[in-house]
Amino acid sequence: MRLSEIDTILWDWNGTLLNDMNLCIRSMNKLLKKRQLTLLCPDRYLQVFTFPVKEYYGQLGFDFNKEAFEIPAEEFIVHYNEGISRVPLFDDAVKILSWFKNKGKRQFIVSAMEHDALIRSVKERNILHYFHKVTGISDNLAFGKTAIAKQLIVEQKIDVTRSVFIGDTIHDAEVAQDINVNNLLVSIGHQHGERLKKTGNPVMNSLSEIINFLGQ
Repeated sequence: MRLSEIDTILWDWNGTLLNDMNLCIRSMNKLLKKRQLTLLCPDRYLQVFTFPVKEYYGQLGFDFNKEAFEIPAEEFIVHYNEGISRVPLFDDAVKILSWFKNKGKRQFIVSAMEHDALIRSVKERNILHYFHKVTGISDNLAFGKTAIAKQLIVEQKIDVTRSVFIGDTIHDAEVAQDINVNNLLVSIGHQHGERLKKTGNPVMNSLSEIINFLGQ
């Protein structure tokens, strides 16, 4: 995979460009404390977080016989939204977005974040101009994003043979496989790098590393 072979970059948002892991842990710990469940630390979080997030909630001890998944899922979003405006981008996010833009590549965000909240989040960080389109899901339940990725490919006439999906989770690798595009993963977000390596896809330790990996 070389830069000259790529026309389109599909970006994940949370944990890939937006450095929101600590906010996610703080928000979830409020739910866990309320239900007298074991609190998360960063290392455990990186080992257990997964998609669909309902499975992640189950691993944390939420009992869906006692309450519907939608209850804690929406409760989490309330806490998350209270803090998201203070969450930064990764230090080298603007650097790599600018690099791809200067190289003439089209860039899109494909996120499991609710669409309106995603647009607002990107706008607040003054980076909307880097993207041809930003697309999220229709609710706060984060079951996955393959469907919106497929829709985007058709709508924007994206050549999948000349595209790469960049994300920070195994789910991003699965989405890339489902839509038949190359995948790069960064071990800076919501899952431990050793988990990501098991996908067999290239794993970077930072966004900046992608520049050297793809070549000038």
